[in-house]
Amino acid sequence: MKKKLAESALNVQGGIAQPAQINDSLVEALSKKRTSLLTKEEFIEGINLGDRRILAQAITLVESARPEHRQLASEIIQSCLQHEKSSVRIGITGVPGAGKSTFIETFGLFLTQKGYKVAVLAIDPSSQRSKGSILGDKTRMENLSVEPNAFIRPSPSSGSLGGVAQKTRESITLCEAAGYDVIIIETVGVGQSEIAVHGMVDFFLLLMLAGAGDELQGIKRGIIEMSDALVINKADGDNLKKAEISKVQYANALHLFPLPESGWTPVTDICSAYTGFGIENVWNHIQNYLALTQNNGYFALQRKQQESMRLLEQIESKLKERFFESKGMKARIEQALITLALNQNSAYQLAEELLNQWQKEVD
Repeated sequence: MKKKLAESALNVQGGIAQPAQINDSLVEALSKKRTSLLTKEEFIEGINLGDRRILAQAITLVESARPEHRQLASEIIQSCLQHEKSSVRIGITGVPGAGKSTFIETFGLFLTQKGYKVAVLAIDPSSQRSKGSILGDKTRMENLSVEPNAFIRPSPSSGSLGGVAQKTRESITLCEAAGYDVIIIETVGVGQSEIAVHGMVDFFLLLMLAGAGDELQGIKRGIIEMSDALVINKADGDNLKKAEISKVQYANALHLFPLPESGWTPVTDICSAYTGFGIENVWNHIQNYLALTQNNGYFALQRKQQESMRLLEQIESKLKERFFESKGMKARIEQALITLALNQNSAYQLAEELLNQWQKEVD
């Protein structure tokens, strides 16, 4: 009986050894590839040739917190400033749900079909708890992301003012050096702190919705005053009539504000990013604005003012870096936090002491 069982087809035969689930040589090769960094010359050449992959890597360097990356990024930006090409910088903000990403995709496709190269710097909000960001704009802009003449770069806001990434100005310089004619900056949301993006663009567009309550009280006055155009999106179907009514309401409200320094009277309009209705009108408004401000000298003046702002921001950023990275500062701050927790001193006094100690070392 035992002999028959041994000869049964149910008897399990010894198998061969299973291959490793991970290819060690491939992992090693990929690791080397990730750690290798292009030279400054390779970055500059690739950017000037419009290589989107190298452009993306350069922006990653700009956003990096590593000192060696920041140094290389600074050298690349300095070289790219010599190769900067003229472009139109457009800031787009709006209330939650206004369809900013859909609008930008439709608008971007419209521009690429006209022969323009379009770069989108989409700022995603960073979590104050985890410091992470969703960075989902490439997913939301599926059609534009595969367009050869378009470049989409979602970046974390990193808690900076107005949801604008701290390094957005540098990213604009890189995109312009890469030959992009239109740079679109999409901000996180709407609020008075959006002055940050207003200070780095030529034209500021505010997207709104119709039928979302009291339109004139739905946003802060400051954001309306900064807007060069206020466009009601989703003007399609049953919502078209509501959008037309809202357009009139906003136009009446805008007339109450003083005329901007640019000499441009802010316009109101309606569009549907879903159907494409009104998109060309938005571009016409931008073209008219550029023609006016370039003729009266405001365009050049605004660019110079923005460069001055960039200088002050860089000074502030560099001072902050040097303070926190100075020798022994981390331990001093930790000790100050303990002292603060024990109620042995105030935050104001501790901050003053830390700054005075650092100043003495610098001197």
